[in-house]
Amino acid sequence: MPDTLHAELRPYQHEGFNWLAFLHGNGLGGVLADDMGLGKTLQTLALITHAKGASLEGSRKPFLVVAPTSVVSNWEAEARRFAPTLNTTAVTDTLRKSGSDADTLVSGADVVITSYALFRLDNEAYASQEWAGLILDEAQFVKNHLTKASQLARAFPVKFKLAITGTPMENNLMELWSLFAVTSPGLFPSPTNFADYYRKPVEKDGDAERLKQLRRRIRPLIMRRTKDAVAKELPPKQEQVLELELAPRHRTIYQRHLQHERQKVMGLLGDMDRNRFAIFKSLTTLRMLSLDASLVDAKYASTPSSKLDVLFEQLEDVVAEGHRALIFSQFTSFLGKARERLDAAGIEYAYLDGKTRKRGEVIEKFKSGKAPVFLISLKSGGFGLNLTEADYVFLLDPWWNPATENQAVTWTHRIGQSKNVMVYRLVAKDTIEEKVMALKEKKAKLFTSVMDDDAMFSSAITADDVRGLFDV
Repeated sequence: MPDTLHAELRPYQHEGFNWLAFLHGNGLGGVLADDMGLGKTLQTLALITHAKGASLEGSRKPFLVVAPTSVVSNWEAEARRFAPTLNTTAVTDTLRKSGSDADTLVSGADVVITSYALFRLDNEAYASQEWAGLILDEAQFVKNHLTKASQLARAFPVKFKLAITGTPMENNLMELWSLFAVTSPGLFPSPTNFADYYRKPVEKDGDAERLKQLRRRIRPLIMRRTKDAVAKELPPKQEQVLELELAPRHRTIYQRHLQHERQKVMGLLGDMDRNRFAIFKSLTTLRMLSLDASLVDAKYASTPSSKLDVLFEQLEDVVAEGHRALIFSQFTSFLGKARERLDAAGIEYAYLDGKTRKRGEVIEKFKSGKAPVFLISLKSGGFGLNLTEADYVFLLDPWWNPATENQAVTWTHRIGQSKNVMVYRLVAKDTIEEKVMALKEKKAKLFTSVMDDDAMFSSAITADDVRGLFDV
């Protein structure tokens, strides 16, 4: 371990550092895919500090870290805390707007941190410099190999590339191909060949031998540890599904719309790819109806929301007993309804979605204890949040991809948490939400089959999956 690193690494973090140092020392790229909350940033900073202090080729060159905009400041803070001897520069604007240039940016720097947006906009300037390595944090941003960000990362002229993500694969095997195309470009050179040789046999035919071969090939270049396996000091996490009945009038409205949307969707499934947007629009309508009928049509404003009623029955006791709660939804319109109820109840809260400007102030309002409740948009709340002050989590609406939900829970159930964490998923009975919960269990196997065991899995959401959502 480098003497200049101001941190004591846990054994599994030290193991991660050793693995990263081995890859870097041998000119190999890789994917650090540890579960969220296990200190991937710290392990990476240990590697950078090691590389800067060793007499290695390129040790005088800076590392370029690319992260989501919301995480850039967190990376800078972590670097100053754990590796204060590193000269760290955070980029918050384009070079033209800041009046700077790439030469000035890298001069004397050990680490340059920028966002995916700025990496894309100023890519030519960044690519003109010499770097010790390219580090992609929250690398699911480049999981689609057809996007500009993925193409630029693949073409970036640097020997060492590291992808960091707790969710290296969410929908299908091509996302995994995209990460390795960036970090280990010779491993699977052709996306077409990879799809033919691995994706189709494994996802469509359940070819166990081909899956084992894939896992053998990627194992040396990916490190994945889960909290359950390594973070024994974490307090227990209890998860519970709260099933609720829709109020009679709400049920009538839901059933009426269900018949209409089912008839429409069944007619579109013959060409799933062409009609995907219309199909998902119908599914979204039914998901919103399961929450609150007025989200679909204002004329239903007087129809009570059973889900909000159940939430506030729970929340009243949680707040009264001095606990702190995170409340997640994928629909900001529904979070707006929750805000109205909190205002009426006189409960202080913080609110965060993709449009929130002063994120730091909002987060501090909750962390400081001024607000015992934190409403967060599951889709756009951001990345890299550390909210261990909370010990209750309410997920108001399920979706088939478990990775997003897991990230939300991990914001509180992570290293630093000292209290038991209670997680509640609110599910409306006899609605599309029940079907989504069943589909989510099926889809979770996509990830575990490659990363953790040899279970078979299916691809991203298919026409048959959608039919299943409408089964009576």
